[in-house]
Amino acid sequence: MTAAPSAPAAPAAAQPIPAQPIPAQLVPADLAPATLDREAGYALLADLAGPVAATTLGGLDALAPGFPDWIVTSLFGGTYQRPGLALRDRQVANLAALAALGGVEPQLADHVRNSLRIGMTKEEITEVLVHLAPYVGVPKTLAGLRVAAATFAEASEAPAARETAEEQA
Repeated sequence: MTAAPSAPAAPAAAQPIPAQPIPAQLVPADLAPATLDREAGYALLADLAGPVAATTLGGLDALAPGFPDWIVTSLFGGTYQRPGLALRDRQVANLAALAALGGVEPQLADHVRNSLRIGMTKEEITEVLVHLAPYVGVPKTLAGLRVAAATFAEASEAPAARETAEEQA
């Protein structure tokens, strides 16, 4: 009589890799260290995205623990903190890159909202997207414009909903 096959063992939880000294030959002597400022990252994200960021991050952390913190720390606390580009210019680059990628409509909508929050006009955001047409193609430009139009409409509805709520109170 043969034994019934046993259930596969649950995979072992990943263990963090202990920090090791970096061998000197791997780091050029004149290499500037990357600056990552977690607090500055969260402050910037709050300025850009407002309170919705906390909800989004919490939901993502439930799925991929630690990943949202890595995103905020490395992007908003690292890349965004570098000198050389104003926040507005970074948003123009983000709008262009996300529209060119395609298939990332939620992120593009977030960056349209962020661009509005930092003072870009609907016309400027629209022109960034229209400018892409000869470079990324009309279909991706149209897809980006659809995302922008829906986000503009959502942004226009939000103040009206707040006013209605205030009037009813």
